Amino acid sequence: MLKYTVALKQPAKELLKIKSEGNIMKIVAFGASTSSTSINKALASYAAHLIEGADVIVLDLNSYKVPLFSEDKEKEIGQADDAKTFLADIAQADALVISFAEHNGSYSAAYKNLFDWATRIERNVFANKPAVYLSTSPGPGGAQSVLAAARGSAQFFGADVQSSISVPNFYENFDLEAGAFKNQDIAEQINQAVSKL
Repeated sequence: MLKYTVALKQPAKELLKIKSEGNIMKIVAFGASTSSTSINKALASYAAHLIEGADVIVLDLNSYKVPLFSEDKEKEIGQADDAKTFLADIAQADALVISFAEHNGSYSAAYKNLFDWATRIERNVFANKPAVYLSTSPGPGGAQSVLAAARGSAQFFGADVQSSISVPNFYENFDLEAGAFKNQDIAEQINQAVSKL
């Protein structure tokens, strides 16, 4: 069980050290959801900020405006500009932290659509970056189905997944006000996961 908050109001107590000497690690994090109150975006942000001194960029999928993908639309407009921007934003990272929202056992429609546009430009979407894959949901399943799907296909899209964790019952296990996990075992799992980046 977890304790976590959408907006980090104070730094995590136990921050991890950057592995690279002299260089600042750049981490790109996002939740695969367009919800304004996305718990997956919150989880990704929390995890990414555990690396002390890292330059963390949290993407908002609402920033990428792409039409519903079809081959007909692709012939009409060519490559979607914001899909190119999404790929460029990922390419700037040294590592990725992604938390997947689950809609009816699969990816959110908005994420899948953006991802489909991106793969038509560059199949290697995640640019061989080391990544931590996460998922969470309000219920006991913790979005395990979508996390398994994402992890299973990661190798085909250039994601070097170092670890993955599903967090169940988000609102019960994460304290949004404090920005911390209630369950220290899960907190340690997240720490260990991001330490592999």
